[in-house]
Amino acid sequence: MKKYILALITIIILQSCSCSNESYVKNPVDVLITQMDGVKPYSIILYDMDVDGSFSHTYKHRYKVVTEDVDSIPKSMITGWKKVPEAYFRANENNLGMEIVSKNSNGKLSKNAAPAGYGNYVGNSRYGQWQTNNRGESFWSFYGKYMMLSSVFNMIGRPSYRNDYSHYRSGGYYGNRSYYGSKGSDGSYRYGTNSKYTKTARPDFFQRKASKRGWSKSSSRSSSSSSTSRSRTSSSRSRSGGFGK
Repeated sequence: MKKYILALITIIILQSCSCSNESYVKNPVDVLITQMDGVKPYSIILYDMDVDGSFSHTYKHRYKVVTEDVDSIPKSMITGWKKVPEAYFRANENNLGMEIVSKNSNGKLSKNAAPAGYGNYVGNSRYGQWQTNNRGESFWSFYGKYMMLSSVFNMIGRPSYRNDYSHYRSGGYYGNRSYYGSKGSDGSYRYGTNSKYTKTARPDFFQRKASKRGWSKSSSRSSSSSSTSRSRTSSSRSRSGGFGK
């Protein structure tokens, strides 16, 4: 009888593991990191994202991968669509155009979102220098040999200002937490999905997002959850008489 029970438990455990593996979607960014284990430096930028399906949703990303050839000249390539877990998709919804992974020349890896190019190229005197415009603002300019990086990192029409970069490096963000730049007069950040620049530069993305029922449902569900959380926090504060007393 004991042997029968043990065998039954083993079968249940194996079936459970099998179901779990079938539903698990491996993070494609971790796959890229593994594939580029001996490569440095490099940057992985979230190039595009999408949601398919009305009831059962499929979450997808495309990435722009920046590496260097044998002559240390940066080059970029854009991947095809890659299926991602919903949790990973949610965590990166505000990171369109952002550098979500970077590895520097010393092999240090960062998975904190930052403006594209901040991990290895902006502020690095090997690739360019800070210049001042006629308004007295200091911005990053790549040397002629690396000028293509301005396009790769979407700096044409949106310069990388020294104030933002200095805040990123000295404000506790570098290597520790995500950074979206300074806020504009409209309250939006300079970088990320909801920045003014991204909304202007990527109308295709926002049109696609608005037209897809699956994305709308997933977004509203996320917003509802966020609102519920805020409501609970507010109620908790009211009952406790507020924080910091």
